[in-house]
Amino acid sequence: TVDGKVINVGDVDTPFSMQSCSKVFTMCLVMQESGDKEIYHKVNVEPTGEAFNSIRAIEEGDGRADNPFVNPGAIATVSLVKAKNAQERWDKIIGCYNKFAGEKLTVLEDIYKSEAETNFRNRGIAHVLFNSGNLHCEPLEATDVYTKQCSVGVTCKQLAVMGGTLANHGVNPVTRERCLDAKYVPKVLSVMTMAGFYDGSGAWAWNAGLPAKTGVGGGIVAVVPGKMAIVGFAPP
Repeated sequence: TVDGKVINVGDVDTPFSMQSCSKVFTMCLVMQESGDKEIYHKVNVEPTGEAFNSIRAIEEGDGRADNPFVNPGAIATVSLVKAKNAQERWDKIIGCYNKFAGEKLTVLEDIYKSEAETNFRNRGIAHVLFNSGNLHCEPLEATDVYTKQCSVGVTCKQLAVMGGTLANHGVNPVTRERCLDAKYVPKVLSVMTMAGFYDGSGAWAWNAGLPAKTGVGGGIVAVVPGKMAIVGFAPP
């Protein structure tokens, strides 16, 4: 909750990879660094009926991604983090995640190794974006840092604190540290509502009515603005 209370049921201390839940917080980092127009103009914020890793969606549009939560948009968002090289880009991203969680998070190396060996489609997406002028660093750098951020391990508790920070207008409910300016929080929640479940976002809004983001690692983080975050973890 926004006053730091934690209610636990089940395996809340089991670490799992953030996967696409991470996309929310890298978007927050870019907005904090460069403002919300950076996302609006350089990535886009429209829902899509296409698959989350669609290349056709880029080519049928204006060469941008659809939004920061589909893979093209997430890779583009990584490329917008202000950095001179891959290490600086990564350090900023993991530092942002640590601040949102109020704890030090680490990469699950087995997940990262597996995904880095098989992320050919994401590498292709990055090159398509770069070719259209909508990727803002070297394609393989953006893809690798994106893969690493998806491999960050969290528990339900840690992800709930991250979501709770958004519920609490950008202030971590445990550490009381500001992680995101309050003026940006509604923008983040709007994209979570429209695209957090990809092409299932309409059904989720119909049934649950909460801004949320899924991850293929089994996590879902939902935000009740001004109240709390709710995280579910179910590997299947």
